[in-house]
Amino acid sequence: MTPDARQSQHTPSGDTPSGHAPELHAAARHLGRRRFLTATGAAAALAFAVNLPTAGVAGAAELDAARITDDPFTLGVASGDPLPGSVLLWTRLAPAPYQPDGGLPAERVTVHWELARDEDFRRTVRRGTATAHPEFHHTVRVEVDHLDTDRVFYYRFRVGGWISETGRTRTAPALGAHSSALKLAAVSCQAYHDGYFTPYGHLAADDVDVVFHLGDYLYEYAVSSVGGSRNYTDRTLPALFNRETVTLEDYRLRYALYKTDPDLRAAHAAHPFVVTWDDHETENNYADDTPENSVPPEEFLLRRASAYRAYWENLPLRRPQLPEGPDMQLYRRLHWGGLAQFDVLDTRQYRSNQAQGDGAKVPGPEVDDPARTMTGETQERWLLEGWRQSRALWNVVPQQVVFSQRKFDLTEPSRVSMDAWDGYRASRRRILDGAEAAGVENLMVLTGDVHVGYAFDIKDDFDDPGSRVRGTEIVATSIASGRDGADKPANWDTYMTANPHLRFYNGRRGYVTVALGEDQARADFKTVPYVTTPGAPVTTAASFVTDAGEPGLRPA
Repeated sequence: MTPDARQSQHTPSGDTPSGHAPELHAAARHLGRRRFLTATGAAAALAFAVNLPTAGVAGAAELDAARITDDPFTLGVASGDPLPGSVLLWTRLAPAPYQPDGGLPAERVTVHWELARDEDFRRTVRRGTATAHPEFHHTVRVEVDHLDTDRVFYYRFRVGGWISETGRTRTAPALGAHSSALKLAAVSCQAYHDGYFTPYGHLAADDVDVVFHLGDYLYEYAVSSVGGSRNYTDRTLPALFNRETVTLEDYRLRYALYKTDPDLRAAHAAHPFVVTWDDHETENNYADDTPENSVPPEEFLLRRASAYRAYWENLPLRRPQLPEGPDMQLYRRLHWGGLAQFDVLDTRQYRSNQAQGDGAKVPGPEVDDPARTMTGETQERWLLEGWRQSRALWNVVPQQVVFSQRKFDLTEPSRVSMDAWDGYRASRRRILDGAEAAGVENLMVLTGDVHVGYAFDIKDDFDDPGSRVRGTEIVATSIASGRDGADKPANWDTYMTANPHLRFYNGRRGYVTVALGEDQARADFKTVPYVTTPGAPVTTAASFVTDAGEPGLRPA
């Protein structure tokens, strides 16, 4: 979280991470760091810490679906990572979502699924069954292959007499196929305790092909009985939410809380999502195995393993993203015919620790140290090699933290964020040089994290206003984090003056859509005036275009 996005957060008295999760201490002492930092050691530690079965899923008895007397589809449906000829479908069975067991015994459940060309399911193209295993908290994911490319489908699930809501998803065009248009949405940062997810309700009704979630799907901070700034008067949330998430059970329950939000459910049902995390899905501003709080690294890695497992369970991700202990390969590549290549990054799991103690600092020599990295060497090499092989018109990089230079002060030298790419300037230089070496002409970076909307021209040299423009960065504001916000935050004049490559800055909640075409790309920043009470209307705060082959933003 960058300094201007950071909020004062307090763990409830007596409920610190160290006091809250003695099982993490026990597991860390039992194994030690050396053994933990192996796949088998990590898996054993996670099982030890959260009492996961170690004998696999075959031993679980099967539950008679007739025994499920309450709606098990309280958390909705979702789809993700559309591929040519393949869709990924998700749901989770939870008749009692605010209970640790979700209201189901530790038994496997057979779930029926159906995929059709129409909402009425008169033209069903595929159906089958999947197993909801208790080891994965009764989550279900179905990868349906050998479908027509570039086509919309509808899907639903059934358990006993219960039928889920209908979801809408789609396949991508064939690799390299001609595709003249794609409309995506980018979202980020949805702190439940900061407000209602109103922007998602509007996004559900928007005509987009795919949604990119750029991080902070949930927050680890406590949620009070009235839902924080939602200030509920018609319900009381259980006390188990009023603590920081540390254990696997904590993270699972927090996803359940978020996914009961009707606007989030509607957006998931309406569009396929491509997700990547930032910090709060685990812990604020962690860097690789370095936590924010002063706990031993092996203890933090147990927490990270729990967070990563819950993330995979609760989001529409494919099998290659299944974590092993504290490790999970989330970076991956998607294509939209010959129009766009999407290189989805993970800038949290492999990064060097923040320079100069993190925060907003005047950059010192450490930020230019070539040994420091935002992505890790392997992911950086993967990205640059992918660009060298790309034949797409638009090369889009969905990632987490602000890529462009962002000065906080009018005085020189100015402070910048040590958590963003400004704190990893050598790493950013390698990315820009790699894009140029690969011949990438239409580079677009999609960013979240900062709870505001920005539009940047990416400069070859940010300190030289006359330097050539290398690409475009579109920063999606938050869904709810930061509460209502303002059209012009208090630092608006400072930021716009200190950063001449910053073309747009708005502090309201919302989302952004980007329409990619053969000639240009258009970004529309959608905002709502408030989220602390429900029902806000949506407006387009600003629109910008950039022409193919001629990077640089201009008002639409």
